[in-house]
Amino acid sequence: MDKATPDCPYPGCFFCVMKEGNPSKRRSSILKFFRELPSQDEDGQVLPISGLWNTAMAHPNDPEFIELGIFECMAALIWKGFKNRRWLSHDQNIYIPYYAAHIIGSYTMNMEEFAERAVQAGVIPPLVELLRGRLTWVEQRVAIRALGHLATYPSTFPFVASHGEVLELSIQLALSSLEIVYSHFYQFVDARMGYHCDLLTRGMGGVEMESKKAEEWASQLQCWSLQLINCFAFKPEFVSVICKPEFLTKLPAMWGGLVNENSPAGVGLLRTICHHKLGRGPVANCPGIIEALCNISRSSDDWQYMAIDCLLLLLQDSSICHKVIDKAVPTLVDLTEICTLGDHKKLGDTIVNALQECVQTQGIGRTSFSAHTKELIDEVWNSRQRMKFEKNMLKEDLHIKQAAALVIKLEGNSLFSSGNIAGAASKYSEALALCPMRSRKERVVLYSNRAQCHLLLQQPMAAISDATRALCLHNPLNRHAKSLWRRAQAYDMLGLAKESLLDAILFINECSQANDPDPSLRPNKVPDYAEKLVKKQMRAAWLFREAAIKQGGVHCEGEAGDTCGEDADDSEWETASESDIANDGLEEMTDGGGGWKDDEERKIGMLSSSMKRASSEK
Repeated sequence: MDKATPDCPYPGCFFCVMKEGNPSKRRSSILKFFRELPSQDEDGQVLPISGLWNTAMAHPNDPEFIELGIFECMAALIWKGFKNRRWLSHDQNIYIPYYAAHIIGSYTMNMEEFAERAVQAGVIPPLVELLRGRLTWVEQRVAIRALGHLATYPSTFPFVASHGEVLELSIQLALSSLEIVYSHFYQFVDARMGYHCDLLTRGMGGVEMESKKAEEWASQLQCWSLQLINCFAFKPEFVSVICKPEFLTKLPAMWGGLVNENSPAGVGLLRTICHHKLGRGPVANCPGIIEALCNISRSSDDWQYMAIDCLLLLLQDSSICHKVIDKAVPTLVDLTEICTLGDHKKLGDTIVNALQECVQTQGIGRTSFSAHTKELIDEVWNSRQRMKFEKNMLKEDLHIKQAAALVIKLEGNSLFSSGNIAGAASKYSEALALCPMRSRKERVVLYSNRAQCHLLLQQPMAAISDATRALCLHNPLNRHAKSLWRRAQAYDMLGLAKESLLDAILFINECSQANDPDPSLRPNKVPDYAEKLVKKQMRAAWLFREAAIKQGGVHCEGEAGDTCGEDADDSEWETASESDIANDGLEEMTDGGGGWKDDEERKIGMLSSSMKRASSEK
């Protein structure tokens, strides 16, 4: 053992070693440090491990420590924690297995060659033991993260899969992670383990910060569980293990990490499953999953495109198409005018082609198609034919059609103002039948106004359909404020808290980004009605809600006194037509800042002139 230096009382101190100026001596000292650390019992070991953790997080692609034996050292330290509980409970050694697993995960997340070295160093068996719950959920979190990285690479996946229990443990953890964190940490403040609190907040937070971080870590625990399961789902031989109804039915509700955009989430795992014929059958046999996929497809969820992909994969499988078509078609028809969604170009055309293939394969006359489904598919064909026909029309004739649609729209507005909501909806339908297909802005308004009518008529599914069509037509996609708000209300009527919450939040975001050149005229506060809905849905969609109900807890995320049980405040909040937004609840033809009446009168004048000119030319 090296002797202590005058400046440092600890022999062989890691930080002194790192300051060594001679590269050869430094490497030799680090190598010796990694070899000897697991056999030492002196105090202060957690300090260098914490330093290594910081280094691994900051420089995960640096090979120096890999070559000098850091993986062997970390694996040995985890084993020591299992076998020597006296050592584990001494000083601050309780932190060491956590940091050791975290270091393994950080050094294997980007580099396959590092992952191969980790496997050779024997890291998988101790990580699996942590995954089993040999210590606590905090160590499970970093173990499943590390195993997920190792399972990502073709060369190291077989070594992870060779431990047969890994997949089953991951599935159980995905199902139970939220309840585990809630019951083992969140529920009873006084019973929280001190080192858990320190790990979550680095000693910088109180009870409120600990609770917030517990939600984030619970979400990550579920997220990384799904990520590891997704690695298995790419292999056909594991699909049957994953496709058990009790697990599949839970997947659509698993967000998979609110701050992790790379997570496949539950719907991402479903998409991987749907790429296998063996997987599509079990998915199609669960109507609740199809319904959830439809809701996600018509929402502001970041994984909207994944849900659409799932529906298309199911629809294109001739052996199970008949099981899903009546549920999937109404949703997909609403999305046929999407141009681009993320990396998906001409997504609307892809949907139309899939519908066409499905009809050709199944036969439109088969009893597996309902009359409503046939009607919707016919609507798509007619719209496409109409687009082709209008391409050959004279501009003057298109102006005439647009002017006629505008007149009928104004009649609808008048009926709406007088309280004849059903009559107004009918007029908007007439206007949509006349309005040129390329007049996207005008059609956005018509669909959005009709959605408002459906809301007041207590027809939430029809309101969702129209609001979705408006959002698909709008540029940018899914950013039409009033349609977002109307769909948020409709989803609330159906008790779909997550979908309602996402639309309401996006609505607030759009309101706050109003384009008025005068900053003083931009909205400077969240509308009360939107704030009330967001608070309501945050309680209903709270991460720990189900766990709290199951464990008998009532306190939910939110203000003091908020509850997540039957006593929750579900008091009515104002609808758009009953609030300030109703002052221009039926929308202007453009997104400009002027009053809709003045703008409509100006446009009618312009279009009337076009009609007169067209008539005289003819």
